[in-house]
Amino acid sequence: MAAKLLQTPETSYRIHFQDCDMLGHLNNARYLDYFLNAREDHTTEHYALNLGQLAKEEGAGWVITKHQIAYLRPANHGETVRIRTQLINFDNSNLVVEMQMLSEDGSRLKSVLWSEMAFVRVASATRTDHTDALMDMLDQLDVEDVSYDPDGFDERVKSLRKKLKRDRAGRDDE
Repeated sequence: MAAKLLQTPETSYRIHFQDCDMLGHLNNARYLDYFLNAREDHTTEHYALNLGQLAKEEGAGWVITKHQIAYLRPANHGETVRIRTQLINFDNSNLVVEMQMLSEDGSRLKSVLWSEMAFVRVASATRTDHTDALMDMLDQLDVEDVSYDPDGFDERVKSLRKKLKRDRAGRDDE
């Protein structure tokens, strides 16, 4: 039997000066770069899925159709943050990836991003279905305990914050 794929990989990143605004906070637009770079690192490292190679071999790839982002706490210059990514919904030609930026110790949520993507043919820029092999992989990666509702982003952010607060309180009691 094949090894179980890691559904929620995470990576640490240092916030660089060039990515910050005059207050020393990560620039809002740069959050997307950090999140998308983390997801690319995760797909390459944990799923042996090179997105450029996939586009060449399959003649198709994912394009982003929508982002929803919540900026909750600043990520500051020089700070190390933890970024988690996970697939929370998919169908024959679409997927939704949730990305979370947390403090280095993972106890405080800084930002949450939902990226909706469509699988499209490179040559025609038209939507196409995932291959059977991709569908099998997506099925293994789908985090089923996250209830996806296209209009439920704010509720999801609220529940993540509540869970982290409970986790911190539990650690403080020890």
